Formats: sequence, structure tokens, C-alpha cells
Amino acid sequence: RLKRWTPRVLSRFRTLEDSCTAALGGLMSTSLDREKLAAEFAGTYVLVFTVGCAVLSGSPLAVLAIASVLMVLVYALGGVSGGHFNPAVSAGVAMMGIIDVKTMFSYMAMQMLAGVTAGFSYRVLFGRAFNLQPSAGFSWVGAGVVELIYTMVLVFVVLNTACTKGYFDSKAGTQFYGLAIGFVVLAGGVAGGWISGGAFNPAVAVGVDLASFDTGFGYCVIYVLVELLAGVAAAGLTRLVRPYQMKDGSSGEIIKPYAKYLCEFFGTFVLVFTVGLNVVQGGGNIAAVLSIAASLIVMIYAVSDVSGGHLNPAVTFALWARGSQEMHAKEVALYVSAQLVGGVFGALLFAGLTGKSFPLGPGAGFNWVSVTVVEFIFTALLCFVVLSVASLNRSRNLTDFYAFAIGFCVIVAGYAAGSISGACLNPAVSLGIDAAHFAWHQRIGSSLAYILVQLLGGGFAALLFALTRGDEMKGCRVFRMSA
Repeated sequence: RLKRWTPRVLSRFRTLEDSCTAALGGLMSTSLDREKLAAEFAGTYVLVFTVGCAVLSGSPLAVLAIASVLMVLVYALGGVSGGHFNPAVSAGVAMMGIIDVKTMFSYMAMQMLAGVTAGFSYRVLFGRAFNLQPSAGFSWVGAGVVELIYTMVLVFVVLNTACTKGYFDSKAGTQFYGLAIGFVVLAGGVAGGWISGGAFNPAVAVGVDLASFDTGFGYCVIYVLVELLAGVAAAGLTRLVRPYQMKDGSSGEIIKPYAKYLCEFFGTFVLVFTVGLNVVQGGGNIAAVLSIAASLIVMIYAVSDVSGGHLNPAVTFALWARGSQEMHAKEVALYVSAQLVGGVFGALLFAGLTGKSFPLGPGAGFNWVSVTVVEFIFTALLCFVVLSVASLNRSRNLTDFYAFAIGFCVIVAGYAAGSISGACLNPAVSLGIDAAHFAWHQRIGSSLAYILVQLLGGGFAALLFALTRGDEMKGCRVFRMSA
């Protein structure tokens, strides 16, 4: 009887083996597919494992570790699989037509599996885990808003720095994409992590939630749905601002005018939203300035080849005063309008989300003269750096680090003058903060005074640019160099 049944059992096993092989063959039909899936698994595993270790170790700069590991993994494995490590990113990339649906689901399966494996790995290592849930005082709605916005920013930055060649192929051969992607986590993790935990990644959400299954489970469902929606929304926004973008990354048309204003609106919205969430946390947030600077850096990288990435009326004014051929009076008005509206929307959202706002004005021990001095000097510095690194003849501009040069002006001012004036340096930030404080406390602040000083700083930056770079000046509206 054993001899009779053995061939049948072996035959059934062979049939099962053939079926599994066929299924896996569809998933990993070539060695290249295996390499891509292995890269996605390895990268996502290390990312989620780092998240767990950084949080459980209690480091005050845990977000910096998480942002850094994402950055280095994107550089290390981006050339193999694209360096997604995030189902929301894969969804956005698929929506852009860069990968097909089959590849998207293959990536997602590997990412989710890696996230769960990493979650249990750090639990075994530490003997404990932490829950995925909104922080005390916030509901799933508040956490969902934070996850939606910063996951959308993350995918938008990926699509606009690593998946496009950009206007006139200006991003071809650049190397800043990994830094930009990692810095989104720094910006959003510090700004919004105290509300939602700052997952911004379905693989992170599922891995963290399953690792703590015995103390609470279930929020990952909401997080995953919101984050996938954010990935799709980011692809939709990219389609709006880059209607010329083709599947192969080439550009075929001139940028639509509305795309520039939409980029300025969205970029300024993200900046002011990040400013607000950081400030209302209080003085214990030692990385607040880094988060704000990071939000400016990543949005400049994402939209600079569409709108120029001004995100600041003072910068737009400085470019107009410098004599930029693209900045005529009507264009300046449209740019500034988009920036101011974006700033007000971002401020109203952070205030509505947290129930907190704050006024503009001198810090303790300082007066309005002090505010005027530091806002003028550091706004002029910011605008002068923009003019000097991003408005020169195309061959003389910085190609990779221009946004870092601009963003680090915020770090300079934030740590040097934040206690004096708040270091706004941006009329859209000033107006947004004032509008939010008025909406919640019916108290109008001093945004008009801030705005006037900041615009004067922008004008002075154009004057200084004329004095130091006369060969770049063509019809400067503030100062004309003599022949």
C-alpha cells in the first residue's frame, strides 16, 4: 500500500511545487526582479528596525537617525529598485506610470513583509515595543491629517526629485534627491511626530502596530489607508504641476502658468504648517529650527524647476528688484498672492489641529528696535543667498546644494535671533501666524510691521547683489551699476 500511495503523494507535491514556482516566477521572473525585490525588502527592514531602535532607546534626536537611514538607503539602493521602501511611494510612482501595477504590488508585498519582520526583530532585541496611536489629546482625525500631509509631501518630493528630469532637464545628473527625501522625515517627524507618531509609511505603521499587538492593535488600518491616499494625491499634484511629464521622465512642453502658482501655494503651505506645529510644541523642541529649515529645503528642491521655489514674498520682491526678466509686476503679484494664501491656509490648519496659536512680537527682554534689526538683517541674508546661488547665469548657479545654502539661512537666524523676533524672515509666515492668532484669540498682531521690514530686507539684498555682482545685473530696479 505504501508503494502504491508514494507516487501519488509525490505527484501531488510536484503539482504544488509547480504551482508555487509559477506564482513566484510571475513575481520574480528574472534575476533583475529578484534584485529589486531583495533591495526593497532589505531597505525597508533596516528602515523600520532603525525606527524601533531609535524610539525605544529614547534618543532626543531619534528623528534624525530615521531620516538619515532613509537617506543613505535611497542612495545605496535607489539604483537597484528605485529606493521606495514605502508602499505609499510605490503607489505614487505607479500612478505616474513609472512602474506597472504588478511591480507596485510586488514592491508593496516585500515592504510590508520587511516591516513586520523588523518590528518583531526590535521587539525581541529590546524585550518591549511601543504602540502606534495618536498622542494624548488628539484623535485619529488629527493624527490622520498629519500623516496625510507629510506622507503626501514625502511622495511629492520623491516624484519631483528622483523621478523627473524637470524643466529644461535642469535636474539631470543631480545628486540631491536622497538628501531631499530624508529631510522630509526630519521636517515631518519633528513637526508632527508628537501628534501621530510620524510614520508616513504603511510598512512602518503595520510593523510597529503588529510588534505591539499585545498592548494595542488596530490603528495601522487607518494609518495605511490615509498614507496610501496621500501617495495617490501626491501623484495627482505632480501631474498638475508637471503635465508635460512623460513615462520615461522626459519633458515635452513648457510649464503651464498655473503650475508655478500652485507650487508656490503648496510649498508655502507646507513651510508655514511646519513652522506652526514646531512652535506650539514649546521650548523643549530642540530640533524645531532644523525641522523648519528642512521643510524649506525639500520644497525648494521639489518645485524649484517649476516655479523657482521662492516660497517667500521677500524673495520674490528681491528677484524683481534684482531685475529678473521673469519677474514682471503681474507675475510678482500672482506669486505673492499664492504665497500669502498658502501661508494663511497652513497657519489656520495648524491652529485648528492643535487648538493653539501664538502672537508675533519681541521676545522677553527685547523691543521693537531689536525685532526690526534682526528681521531686516537675516531676511536680507536669506534673499542675498537666494540671489547669489540660484539667480546667476545658468552655468554659474549651484546645481546640487543651492537649497541647502538657502535653508541653512533659516538655521542661522532661528538659533541666532529666534528668541528676539521669532525669526520669521518671510511675510507669508508673518501673515499666517497673525491670521491664526486672530482667528483663535481675536487679537491682531504686528504682521504688517514684520512684512514691511522683511520686504525692505529683500530690497537691500538686491542692492547688495548689485554691488557685489555687477556683471550679473541687467536693469536692476534698485541700483544700476555704472559702465
